[in-house]
Amino acid sequence: MNLASLFSGGKDSTSAIYEAQKQGHTIACLLTISPESDDSHLLHHPNVMWTRLQSQSMGIPQIMAECNSSDTDDELRVLEDLVDNARERFGITGLVHGGMSSRFQKTRFEDVCSRLNLTAVSPLWGMRPLEYMTGLVQRFDFVMTSVSSDGLDDSWLGRIITPEDIQTLSRLSAKFGFNLNFEGGEAETFVVDCPLFARPIRIKQSLMDWDGYRGRFQIADAELNHHA
Repeated sequence: MNLASLFSGGKDSTSAIYEAQKQGHTIACLLTISPESDDSHLLHHPNVMWTRLQSQSMGIPQIMAECNSSDTDDELRVLEDLVDNARERFGITGLVHGGMSSRFQKTRFEDVCSRLNLTAVSPLWGMRPLEYMTGLVQRFDFVMTSVSSDGLDDSWLGRIITPEDIQTLSRLSAKFGFNLNFEGGEAETFVVDCPLFARPIRIKQSLMDWDGYRGRFQIADAELNHHA
């Protein structure tokens, strides 16, 4: 199918594109919404502006929109308009997203697709978190851009996650009860390199914010590496 992809720049939305392409789908465009609220249940906030570099590296055009409301219904209206725009411009027949276990997200994305007569594609749905994360770090380089859970401190911010880190995170997940794949918003990520990228992303400058419980790694400057 010819698909648009919901894209935040994080590991799951990027991995969903990777898996959808392996299934034979074509990704015609990326759909990125910059939400007003850090606490959005549908959308991801940190470092959204730098997704343009990922779009360039993948060679997939991107359509961006802003949502100036933290209300889920308002976010869905912005999303539906964006998907409808993609349908008109790129002739998409479906929408891919990176959800694995959140029925809240999956149901609402499916509702949008139903209203627009599109197919919702969820290539990561039902994956076991440890297996997923273990496989992911073998192919993807991604940094932690936010943490907001017991058991995750500021030492994780800005770190490119390694296979050893996954084992540590698995133990912390069992101890503190957060989702290992971070689908509950316990952490956010940003992909700097993966098999989809023609060139990796180099983070040139960053800012760190930590309040003792929540923290954010904000990319201040970045570029595509000249040599992959």
